[in-house]
Amino acid sequence: MISVANAPISYGAFELTVGIYPNVPDGEGVLDRVRDAGYVGIDLGPVGYLGLGDTLASNLESRGLGLTGGYLELPFHDSDSMPKSLEELSELIEAFEAAAPVNERLGLPPARPTIAVMSQPHRRAMPGRAVNERELGYTDQQWETFAVNAERAAGLCRDRGFEPVFHNETGTNVEAPWEIEKVMELTSFDVCLDTGHLIACGGDPVASLRKWRDRVTHIHVKSAARAKMQELIDRGGDVEDIWAQRVFSRLGEGDLDLPALAAAIKDVDYSGWIVVEQDIFPDDDSLPAAEADQRHNRQVLADLGF
Repeated sequence: MISVANAPISYGAFELTVGIYPNVPDGEGVLDRVRDAGYVGIDLGPVGYLGLGDTLASNLESRGLGLTGGYLELPFHDSDSMPKSLEELSELIEAFEAAAPVNERLGLPPARPTIAVMSQPHRRAMPGRAVNERELGYTDQQWETFAVNAERAAGLCRDRGFEPVFHNETGTNVEAPWEIEKVMELTSFDVCLDTGHLIACGGDPVASLRKWRDRVTHIHVKSAARAKMQELIDRGGDVEDIWAQRVFSRLGEGDLDLPALAAAIKDVDYSGWIVVEQDIFPDDDSLPAAEADQRHNRQVLADLGF
């Protein structure tokens, strides 16, 4: 079974904006917009954005929405920082525990802790380059530390009844295809294939899904413009420029071959959540455009049989 969802980031609400930027829409308003656009689930956004505990469950169930997952960056290369970060992971899982009965009653897939690695400053300053500049990546010792700490986090998730997935993210040490494959080699994590971030970092989402079919158990569908990303790289832009320059676009635009991706999803017999994301920074007039784009994105996927 495939269930199609959206995420607060499509409306400008995520870790870099909530509580920081003006014009971020409130969580309940985003829940309404996601429901009205025809999706059956929503990603968590920052913990508390959609409510906590019973309030989160009520906010979801009253709209007929399940929880798809929640994104969190953890410092797997830095063992000293892990204890505090595992506390943050525990708080994320508490939100999943509150929402789990809602997903079950609605007959929807379970939420997946969606884990990325916390950015190092040099990688945030040079996003998208590691596909061609492997020297930007971890040392062998850092990868060893990464693997140990990743398994600590995975074990915490599994002990609480949730299977985590690893998310490729531009501007981190797991952005390029070779870095994603290193995670699969060294850890037990399955993969959340984020198609937009993969395009931005030199990858091919369709070929990657077919190659990694046994390890892809969560999908974030977004498009990205390679030309915009290359312009950003050429002028030395940092990770926040990705959102400021609207590298990510609505479905049907940019460089995601969506019909080919849809065919691959069916061919590999994928089952679970497809979470539409179109990352934006909020501004004075972004919300009406975001509403229109997310209705458009839902219709595009419906036309492809999802």
